[in-house]
Amino acid sequence: MTWFVVVAVSILVPSAFCASDAVAWCYHDPTCNETTWSTIAAQYCNGTRQSPINIVSASATTNSNLTAFTFENYDNTSALQTIKNTGATVQVTLGPGVKISGGGLSETYDSLQLHLHWGNGSSIPGSEHTVDGKRYPMELHIVNSKSSLNRNTTLAVADPTGLAALGFFIDVRPGNKTGQPASWSNLTSYLSRIIKNGQSENIAPGISLDNLLSGVDRTKYYRYHGSLTTPLCNEAVVWTVFKDPIMVSSDVIDLFSTTVRISDNTSALMVNVYRNVQPAQPVSTQPRSNSSSSSSSSSAASVRYSVGLMVLSIVGFLIR
Repeated sequence: MTWFVVVAVSILVPSAFCASDAVAWCYHDPTCNETTWSTIAAQYCNGTRQSPINIVSASATTNSNLTAFTFENYDNTSALQTIKNTGATVQVTLGPGVKISGGGLSETYDSLQLHLHWGNGSSIPGSEHTVDGKRYPMELHIVNSKSSLNRNTTLAVADPTGLAALGFFIDVRPGNKTGQPASWSNLTSYLSRIIKNGQSENIAPGISLDNLLSGVDRTKYYRYHGSLTTPLCNEAVVWTVFKDPIMVSSDVIDLFSTTVRISDNTSALMVNVYRNVQPAQPVSTQPRSNSSSSSSSSSAASVRYSVGLMVLSIVGFLIR
């Protein structure tokens, strides 16, 4: 039996922050998995603003305030500091000075850590959010807290917008190439060194957040207000879920479910580490781009012009 405990100290565990009471939770054992969370962490886990959710793209309302983000030091190849097996996920601690702003957020947020959720290999998906019912193989979360709170996560989880989470889907890269992209191959090379719960390793300079997010159009995303996705499930998160997935070769994705374990070398492999979708929340997204509208208008004008020329030619022929 494996238990994960959220305790009243300022530590960063996957989606769970400083808690007011100790709560034992897990993904796998029936006595502590998500079917029990609404009881063992009743204050929030059975709340009305829970995450993750299924995003229905056709129902997303438009919001012109959802502008582009500014990503500060996301190109820093020394920003990823340590990688750790927490017993429930793989988590990477980020160094100071990594921040986000814009994107409709109320202020600048400090990027604290990233962690991942997955199923059981590339063929059994395990993203937390889904879009129109589709579940992706994996999901990456970058957790951020309001800069005005000075990285105090106790204060952040008590604020309805204290945390901002960036969610990125990870999908299987087409083709037969392995170890792609190189940044992800580099990151997963550390997994064999953190097989057991509690093990951590320093990450050598060479990987940036921009490297890991390569290929994603970070101007296109969904927005809603939700919660942490593990106990205590605090309803303190501004969620941004990006539309474009990160494309990673299947062999790299498979390493997560075939390498790290929930306890020691003889315990079960860490698989299906995600919470199922919760009741729907209002979701917004960007209006259709002006360039698309302009393109459509130009195309329509071009058609009208061509039709006009055709009519003039016919009239000219008839009056000869």
